[in-house]
Amino acid sequence: MQQSHGIGYQEYSRKLDYRLAVEQRREQEYQKSQVMVSEVDRMIHR
Repeated sequence: MQQSHGIGYQEYSRKLDYRLAVEQRREQEYQKSQVMVSEVDRMIHR
């Protein structure tokens, strides 16, 4: 948690603002990875 998001788990669990920011970043990273996967998939299955 500390390396990935710059905050410790205790802070994450205590402060709603931190949790919302971390989860928003996770969602953005997930969406970005899904786009990359679909692009690679498209390239493979031409």
